[in-house]
Amino acid sequence: MERKFLWETYDENQLRNMNEVNERYKNCLNVGKTERECVTLATKMAQEAGYVDLKDVKEVKPGSKIYTAYNNKTIALFNIGTDPIEDGMNILGAHIDSPRLDIKQNPLYEAQGFSYLDTHYYGGIKKYQWVTIPLAIHGVIVKKDGTVVNVCVGEKEDDPVFTITDLLVHLAHEQMQKTANVVIEGENLDLLVGSVTDNGEDVKERVKSNTMKLLSDMYGIEEEDFLSAELEVVPADKARDLGFDRSMVLAYGQDDKICAWTSLFAMLNVENPTRTSCTLLVDKEEIGSVGASGMHSHFFENMLAEILYLMGKESDIAVRRTLAHSTMLSSDVSAGFDPLFPDKFEAKNSAFLGKGIVFNKFTGSRGKSGSNDANAEYMAKIRKVMDDNNVAFQTAELGKVDVGGGGTIAYIMANYGMEVIDAGLAVLCMHSPAEISSKADVYEAVKAYEAFLRDMK
Repeated sequence: MERKFLWETYDENQLRNMNEVNERYKNCLNVGKTERECVTLATKMAQEAGYVDLKDVKEVKPGSKIYTAYNNKTIALFNIGTDPIEDGMNILGAHIDSPRLDIKQNPLYEAQGFSYLDTHYYGGIKKYQWVTIPLAIHGVIVKKDGTVVNVCVGEKEDDPVFTITDLLVHLAHEQMQKTANVVIEGENLDLLVGSVTDNGEDVKERVKSNTMKLLSDMYGIEEEDFLSAELEVVPADKARDLGFDRSMVLAYGQDDKICAWTSLFAMLNVENPTRTSCTLLVDKEEIGSVGASGMHSHFFENMLAEILYLMGKESDIAVRRTLAHSTMLSSDVSAGFDPLFPDKFEAKNSAFLGKGIVFNKFTGSRGKSGSNDANAEYMAKIRKVMDDNNVAFQTAELGKVDVGGGGTIAYIMANYGMEVIDAGLAVLCMHSPAEISSKADVYEAVKAYEAFLRDMK
């Protein structure tokens, strides 16, 4: 049952292929820090691989490659196989949202010679990790006439960056007596964005006014345009090799973009499948998969109905049969065993960096609350596909029983009656501004997802 570290097994050719995959992966992390950016990049990659927008498709048949995006935050890809689609699809599903700070709708204010943007954190974060680090702003501002203004500042070498201040240690005795969850309050996660004054006549809030003038010059916006903006604050750092041996990746947003990009790589590698392949990259998982672009919406079901309609299958029963007969890997990360915190893990059932893709038969918390809990028959099929394709894999739980827990989109898709299991990569420092993964695991994930799409029956 002991799984080897992959560095003990790779030959020179495998190492070369691994490094090529990881360079591509790091580039995707740098380009796609937000959901919108991920969908834009995924769309470009799909088009280059011969996929066509569903809006432009008149007929669907075996060999058709189709993509469809929704709200610019979620995308689904279909590669139609030769088997009847009602016999089911092989589905990969990952999420492309990550914990971050969102700028509020009425954000800009001045205080004692500084201008700030007020924020509201998104997803589960340790708030104290987000202070005194370089931050960037990504997103869109939509004017009343419908004009969309794209914003990305803090990423180029000559861009300014932003930050959130913290109390100097010399005055922090009282602060440091607080527990970690309140040492930095959510309402104090305000972004420092300026300090120069507007010296015009009859100007009351001079620093705020100057900041707004700069924004107007750069983006052609007025203050009320913040009301229809989606601006996300993310770490300004690029994905970097970690370690003297360059064996790991240190980057923001690897939960769950590490599974999203490896799933997409695999999807675009598969040609002429017998069973229809599908990859979903979805939004809002970090806050419960809610909203129109989250997995709880009917986006996926509706798009599948459109595809079946273009195949001449107009009945609701065709949609239901296709979903019920499908198999899925819910591609989401697992908590990597951290030797500095061994008391939070049960080593025999933990995920280790460098031992391959991780299958979590169940997630949830305490008594498996909120878990999908895949059945044994499905797990056996997964094992066979992985072994037949020489894919390194491991199994794990999310920490010790009663210590914590978490969930994915697996249980939502299982509501259709399909077989689903969580399958992702081990990550250290999950939900922090800089997460850690193994390059070997990234390589094995692409192999695993490709094997699943091609060979799962």
